[in-house]
Amino acid sequence: MDAPDDELTGKLPSSVHENLGVIADFHERKKEQLSPAQAFFERVSLMLGTPAYVAANLVFAVCWIAWNLVAPNLDFPQLDEPPFFWLQGLIGLNAFIISTAVLIRQNRMSRLANHHAHLDLQVSLLADEKTSKIIQMLEELRRDLPGVQDKPDREADELARRTDTKAVISVIEREADGLDSERK
Repeated sequence: MDAPDDELTGKLPSSVHENLGVIADFHERKKEQLSPAQAFFERVSLMLGTPAYVAANLVFAVCWIAWNLVAPNLDFPQLDEPPFFWLQGLIGLNAFIISTAVLIRQNRMSRLANHHAHLDLQVSLLADEKTSKIIQMLEELRRDLPGVQDKPDREADELARRTDTKAVISVIEREADGLDSERK
């Protein structure tokens, strides 16, 4: 099974391997920056989000109810009489722990998502600059080549200009403000 992966890996340009390495290093650094408490809650929240955990909770609740309903008939001590006050307390505590662990993990994932969005924006802006430069260079070549008719191309001229990031942000903010006012 390793052979197909090796074939695919061999077909990828070295820049892809470099980029994957940079991304892996980024994630490793973020993992190393976790405090022991954060790492603990990460592991706990991952465990809490499994079907096995839900199944174990359901089995526990059913067994608790069954035991407490059947125990008096078998002359065993009843731990929690209906309406199962202690079971409700345990379920409430479980819900508190789950929601807190999930929120802690969600906050960290949100910070990571913000880092990724910032990186995506920077890469997009750099790609825009590079694309604009390529279009400018192609237009220069087209004008300078003697065998090619020099005709104005408004679209190429427009695409050759760099995107004004401040203007784009202003438009986005204005549009967002417009959407917010419509919702109110």
